[in-house]
Formats: sequence, C-alpha cells, structure tokens
Amino acid sequence: MSAMGPQGLMHAYLDMLAAERGAAANTLAAYRRDLDDYLAYLAGKRLDPGAVEPAGIRAYLAELEARGLKSTSAARRLSCVRGFHRFLYAEGLLEDDPTAPVSGPKRGRGLPKVLSVAEVDRLLTVAKEAATKAPNPAEAARAGRMHCLIELLYATGLRVSELVALPRAAGSTKERFLVVRGKGGRERLVPLTEVARSAMAAHLATLTAPGPWLFPADSETGHLTRQAFARDLKAVAAAAGIRTDRISPHVLRHAFASHLLQNGADLRVVQELLGHADISTTQIYTHVLDERLKQMVRDLHPLAGA
Repeated sequence: MSAMGPQGLMHAYLDMLAAERGAAANTLAAYRRDLDDYLAYLAGKRLDPGAVEPAGIRAYLAELEARGLKSTSAARRLSCVRGFHRFLYAEGLLEDDPTAPVSGPKRGRGLPKVLSVAEVDRLLTVAKEAATKAPNPAEAARAGRMHCLIELLYATGLRVSELVALPRAAGSTKERFLVVRGKGGRERLVPLTEVARSAMAAHLATLTAPGPWLFPADSETGHLTRQAFARDLKAVAAAAGIRTDRISPHVLRHAFASHLLQNGADLRVVQELLGHADISTTQIYTHVLDERLKQMVRDLHPLAGA
C-alpha cells in the first residue's frame, strides 16, 4: 500500500477528480465528506483501505442502514467509495477492487416534488408584491433580488449552484439566452424569457457597488449562498400559503421541467435545458409524460367515452 496513508490517498483521488474530470467545488466537498466518513469507519475497524474485502464494504453499508441513512444516500456513498477504490486499483495500489462484487442498496423510484402552475404563479406574485411594497430601499432591494432569483430559476431551470453564481454581465445581456457552465465544465445555452430579463434589469438597478456577481453577498465566495437562498425561498413560500416542506430551489427546477413536459416539450429538449449528461437522469419526469399520454387518449380517442 502507498506510504501516503488513507488521508493522502483520499486527497490524491480528489485532486484527480478536480484536474481530470473537472469536478466542481460542491462535488468535491460532498466526496470529501463521504470519504471522511468511510475512512473513519475503516480506522475504527483498524483496517487500511488496501486491506478491505467485499465483506467489509457490505458491513459498512449495513452500518449506514443502522444509522438510518436513506437508501438513496447510502447508494451515493457507495458510488463515492467505488470511485475511490477504482482509482486505487487503476494506480496500481490495489490488486483488485473490493467494491466490484458489492450490490448497492435497493432504491425505490421516488417522484420529484412538484408545484402546480398556480402555486408557482402565487409564489411569483407574492415575491413581486414584496419588492413593490417594501417599507425602505434596503428591504426593496432584498425583496427584488428574491423576486429576480425565483423568476430566473423557474424560467431557466438552472441548478441552484449555477443560479447564485451567475456573473453580473448575465443580467445585462441583450441576448435571449444565457451561456451557463454546468457540471464537469460543460456549457449549455439556456433561453431567457422577457419576464426574467425584466426582473434582472430591475435587480441590477439596485446594485450600487461594483463586483463580478449578479447576486453579491458577504460570503466566502462573494455571492449569495445556496443555503441563504433556500432559507429565503421558504419565507416567500410561507407568505404565499405554500407548505415550506414542499419548497426548495430544486423543487422549482423540477417545476420548470415538469411544466414544460406537460405542455408538450420533448424529453430530449428538457434534458439539454437541465444540463443532464444522460437522458436516464431526465427520465424521472416520465410520470408527467405518462399522465399526458393518458389524458390525450381520454380526450382524443374516438372510443374513449364509449
């Protein structure tokens, strides 16, 4: 086994993900947390990563289940551990891959939480009214930023990490689309609605200090954090009479995709707009297509009412 030790091996793996695969900072942070947990488990069993056998991997998964970790989270953790051991094997640090014969936890196919068109409309109305009725300029600017964020997210289906890190130049674009750099450094074109462009223009007018970000904030990155946006979004949802456990930035991304499909968009088009590398990721929305097909048969088939 390498003289680097478990932590050194983990950092070598993360460096490879960053350099060769263009993994984003958020992805690397998630992998680091998962591997820290895995290596702590091995240390508790006095095992070296190079000495783990398939039974040890299965025992780790059993412990995750005993902790109450959801099957989806455990499957993600196993995926990270697999990647780590495959890296060690590819580097010649292991004679074989102990994760190869290990099956992942069974996962039920959950449907994404989706808001109705009426609920999204109510959310946008409340956000816009908060901006126009704010008692002072500072509150108006904060509420206007929130309205802009919601309009943009529902209009584009951006990932929340892509949204909060938009450059300021995006807000003044004369184009009818944004160029977004997503996961793995892949770029894609995202169409912009006139409403979203108007919301950005109104928000830009409130920014007085220069800077590179469309949504600047006093944070380590210099822009609004995902957590702050998610928190403020729940406050707007509560004001709109929407249960806060039903709302998150990702739910609005789901609403964007589902509402497009409900209105006849092609699944491949939605895949491109969402920035999914694989169509299988987008296929979670096939429940929307299934319902639309059923409705078409009920409405259009000559014998449907017989």
